[in-house]
Amino acid sequence: MGQVRKIAFNSSRIGTEVYFRWEYLFMNAFLRSTSLVLAACLVCSTSFAQVAISARSGMVHYLEGDVSIAGQALDTKFGHFPDVKEGQILKTTEGRAEILLTPGVFLRVSENSSVKMISSRLIDTRVELLTGSMLVECAELQKDNAVTFIYKDATVEFHKKGLIRLDTAGDMLRVYDGEASVTKSGQTMTLKEGKETLLSGVLSPEKFDNKVGDPFYRWASRRAGDLAVANLSAAKSVQENGGSWLSSGWMWNPMFGSFTYIPYRGYYNSPFGYNYYSPSYVVRVYENARPVSNTGNSGFSGLGGGDVNRSPQYNSNLGYDTAPRSSPAYQNSAPVSSGAGNAAAASAPAAGGRTGDSGGSHNSGGRGK
Repeated sequence: MGQVRKIAFNSSRIGTEVYFRWEYLFMNAFLRSTSLVLAACLVCSTSFAQVAISARSGMVHYLEGDVSIAGQALDTKFGHFPDVKEGQILKTTEGRAEILLTPGVFLRVSENSSVKMISSRLIDTRVELLTGSMLVECAELQKDNAVTFIYKDATVEFHKKGLIRLDTAGDMLRVYDGEASVTKSGQTMTLKEGKETLLSGVLSPEKFDNKVGDPFYRWASRRAGDLAVANLSAAKSVQENGGSWLSSGWMWNPMFGSFTYIPYRGYYNSPFGYNYYSPSYVVRVYENARPVSNTGNSGFSGLGGGDVNRSPQYNSNLGYDTAPRSSPAYQNSAPVSSGAGNAAAASAPAAGGRTGDSGGSHNSGGRGK
């Protein structure tokens, strides 16, 4: 620095050359760094459209606490999702795990439990419960996909949406929502919502209170809520970018560092009270009130027939701003969902909704005791 400073003072021409040389180097470094930032943004934007190519079932999507596969402890790393391969056993001690099976089927494993992957093929996914408890949520079962759960000499299958729980303590199968088919010793029975059966003897359906849950059930409910929130931005990204969504599947959401489920069309209403929207349907969550005829001077329907505040308002259930929808006009113009839901709703239920964290009627989904 001393030599450069001396030359600059002795010769204005050399000092000017040194100045412009430094300016060139600075601008060159700035342009390179800017290019890297833009490239990173582009990669992030592009990665939003990445879909989990579900060639196999068994991705360990989320874990808490002590979880291992084939005796090897798993660590939580951003963007890293190990697989439970065929013949391997996933075991939890003081921990829980969420495994993605065929598109739309979530397997959640409780603490002090173990499951074995018998077959990870999408056309014949087979998982055996060895110890503990597991909850299985089936949003949909695509054509040519099959999922079977095994416990001792009993097998349980989904033929439509549903939510079931298997417990080795008491050899119990419960159906919280939908229905499941169970087969044991040549006897086959369809178990429907609110029914349970012992798997250690003759299959016999009995009623149980499916409004009551436990900490494991509430954890599964929170996981469903997290994925439903991730679904909103992921589905909206596909819709805004003009991407094609040709089949239901798992999609990577870099903002949440997780995959989420996106149905092909319509929306799926989870038994936990959350909605998963397709790209073509998610716009209804954000859109303004629609014009209707004969609804007063404003041309928009509202509670009092007057003007509707169409500006975005903070939604405490979702945690961000959304634009209001007109009640009668919106409901009348909304197409029938091809998913499992019966009415369009935000991804997070309203207060007192079906979150599994508080008691209440079946419709409110309370199972929090």
